[in-house]
Amino acid sequence: MLAAHHITAFVTLLLSAPVAFAAQQTQGIDEQAKLPYWEINDKGMSLRLVQRLPVQSRAFFLARGFSKAQVERVANNCIFQTVFKNTSQQSTPSVLEYDLRDWKVTTGSKSSDMKIREDWIKEWQSIGVAKSQVIAFEWSMYPTAQSYKPGDYNWGMSDFDLRPGTKFDLQISWQQFGQSHRAVIKNMQCAADINPQPAEAQ
Repeated sequence: MLAAHHITAFVTLLLSAPVAFAAQQTQGIDEQAKLPYWEINDKGMSLRLVQRLPVQSRAFFLARGFSKAQVERVANNCIFQTVFKNTSQQSTPSVLEYDLRDWKVTTGSKSSDMKIREDWIKEWQSIGVAKSQVIAFEWSMYPTAQSYKPGDYNWGMSDFDLRPGTKFDLQISWQQFGQSHRAVIKNMQCAADINPQPAEAQ
């Protein structure tokens, strides 16, 4: 028979263990970006990841004073537009917390970390990028860790540290309703390095 303190420890372990679940995953073309997106929804949360073309990154950061060589460092990575929402106000309100340092990128049998804004800041500082440009870059990237109240959301660029066109799975995690949650977004793909032309007028 288990002692009372053993039972208490066992219950605590169960409550603190990550919860894996079959969240609803959808894929399509984002209406505004006109590019593929991957989205996952569950009670209290919504996460949409939309492809960004390398040419978009080039234009965005050239306009903020980065050199062509510096811009290529970003363009040769896998950048997505990220929109993360706490939707719990629609049912049972609960704070949502996340930390991108806990997320994992899987390609084949290899698992790796995302390239977060702190990694980029160190890289820019090491090659002497101006402080004003570093700040502009920092604000464009999705925050590494945040806490969202019910109804809160945020957006920004996320870097999965892969080459354009790479296919991968993304394991995400967050804390909500007093538990740790995780899910895997399957069969994502980085945008290819292409330069599409505007559609001809009808």
